[in-house]
Amino acid sequence: MDIHIVTIFPEIFSQLTDFGIFRIGKEKGLINIFVHNLRDFTSDKHKTTDDRPYGGGAGMVMLVEPVSKAIENLKNYGEIYKVLITPQGEKFNTEIAQFLSMKHSILLFPAHYEGIDERAVNLFNMELSVGDFVISGGEIPALLVMDAVARLVPGVLGNEESLKEESFANNLLEYSHYTRPEEFEGEEVPEALRSGNHEKIRLWRLKESLKRTLLKRPDLILKKDFTKEEKKLLKEVEQELDKIFEEIFKK
Repeated sequence: MDIHIVTIFPEIFSQLTDFGIFRIGKEKGLINIFVHNLRDFTSDKHKTTDDRPYGGGAGMVMLVEPVSKAIENLKNYGEIYKVLITPQGEKFNTEIAQFLSMKHSILLFPAHYEGIDERAVNLFNMELSVGDFVISGGEIPALLVMDAVARLVPGVLGNEESLKEESFANNLLEYSHYTRPEEFEGEEVPEALRSGNHEKIRLWRLKESLKRTLLKRPDLILKKDFTKEEKKLLKEVEQELDKIFEEIFKK
């Protein structure tokens, strides 16, 4: 997979893309990362990438011309799916990460200031936001998207089975994890995980995922299509929670 970034701060990406999942993907020959400086596509000696907005108002707007030239230049790399990182975009999630990971080549363009000229917005296939907040620029959100997408590229992760059990897979949060020691300050690792019984462990983990999702992200539960087994376990979770609530109300 090829990942292109067009940015006014290329140093951010050149420093961080040599570590972690990006390094692994590049070493395996599964991911290529190309960082392009937007200022290289400007037409004035000051390499200007923004200007004051028509109609007045606070802030600056990124110019359409360098954005258009940068995208035109990327045609030399073949077909690319173009993504604008902006607070006004569609909310990023696991499904979008999976969708992007299946593309042969993507462009991530971090917006800045008050945004980019609307005539440039129309050059992109997708507008993407990482949350309902505003920060100083789109570089950090672009890195977040890159990380989420890169780890889904087939072959990048050493154990791809782990992807099936991660949070948000199948609209469930991931179950609790434990490691040594077996007991710490009076708290023990659940018996099921110490049993050595693979089926017992599987059921405990599935039930724990259901419980966690119900308590922490009920919005995900409402989206899920349950199997018969999951419905049975969810009923057990309901009964356990009812007992807890009864004890609370007795006090």
